[in-house]
Amino acid sequence: MSSASPVEQNSGAARAKSMTTSSPSQRHQPWISGVMADRIFGFFAKGAAYLTLGLLVGILVSLVIGAWPAIDKYGLSFLWRSQWDPVQQEFGGLVMIYGTLATSIIALLIAVPVSFGIALFLTELSPAWLKRPLGTAIELLAAVPSIVYGMWGLMVFGPILAEYVQAPLQSLLTGIPYLGALVSGPPVGIGILSAGIILAIMVIPFIASVMRDVFEVVPPMLKESAYGLGATTWEVVSTIVLPFTKTGVLGAIMLGLGRALGETMAVTFVIGNMNQLTSLSVFEAANSITSALANEFAEAGAGLHQASLIYLGLVLFFITFVVLAFSKLLLVRLKKSEGAKS
Repeated sequence: MSSASPVEQNSGAARAKSMTTSSPSQRHQPWISGVMADRIFGFFAKGAAYLTLGLLVGILVSLVIGAWPAIDKYGLSFLWRSQWDPVQQEFGGLVMIYGTLATSIIALLIAVPVSFGIALFLTELSPAWLKRPLGTAIELLAAVPSIVYGMWGLMVFGPILAEYVQAPLQSLLTGIPYLGALVSGPPVGIGILSAGIILAIMVIPFIASVMRDVFEVVPPMLKESAYGLGATTWEVVSTIVLPFTKTGVLGAIMLGLGRALGETMAVTFVIGNMNQLTSLSVFEAANSITSALANEFAEAGAGLHQASLIYLGLVLFFITFVVLAFSKLLLVRLKKSEGAKS
């Protein structure tokens, strides 16, 4: 049986000793240095930002190119032209723009107070055992597909609105100037008001969830101090909660407005899809930009009709941009006022 020589034994012992005494950083050298990894991370982060900006610019440019025949023919007069006749090749976006803005404003007028009440109840008034199931139920409304809201609005809500709201209002206000015209129209339950109410139901979960999360950020010590001084719940909300969370509340409202402006299928079911504006009645059938695009774009031939539809999409893009820019400007002013007060 052979045995290792003393030289081989000494060299093996030296290798073993070097392996056991080497530090972990020496045994596991990173394949890339920290400085290089940081540069690569910064490159990809910057690339993601530039990619998003490039996509936005690309969408805007493609809309302008697609809508150019209509822009070249009508210019800005497209915004106040009310005629929409594909047969005669005469197009104007006033009816669609009016329908989009009217339904969105009605939705906000209904959804904001309801969402505020929901958020206030969940954060200040609700018993502990009811907070989680009620909050979950409200959030589940956001998971309902928009086409389901549209079908429900057309088949269930529309007839109820016509029979129990529109008909009594017409019998009560007929003959009264302005008010009678505001509720005129055939009692069929579809129109601007119906679309606005359906939109309100759809945006309530978004606004209420954000408001609830914002209200929960308020330090409990501030509210408990106010309650300890004898303040009522409304006094605590108006003097403590709202001033502390006004930027978040405004963000929630803008989120709901953006959701209402871009909704398509639910509005298409209940707005009536009429391209003529005969009166300013809230029960009048009308059209919106999104519903016009959904109904006509597939059948529109290449030419002025398709360009006018793309022009409508460009107008909606501009409306959304103006709303977001206004909200950002308002948020900046609020932050500056808060900084000046502090």
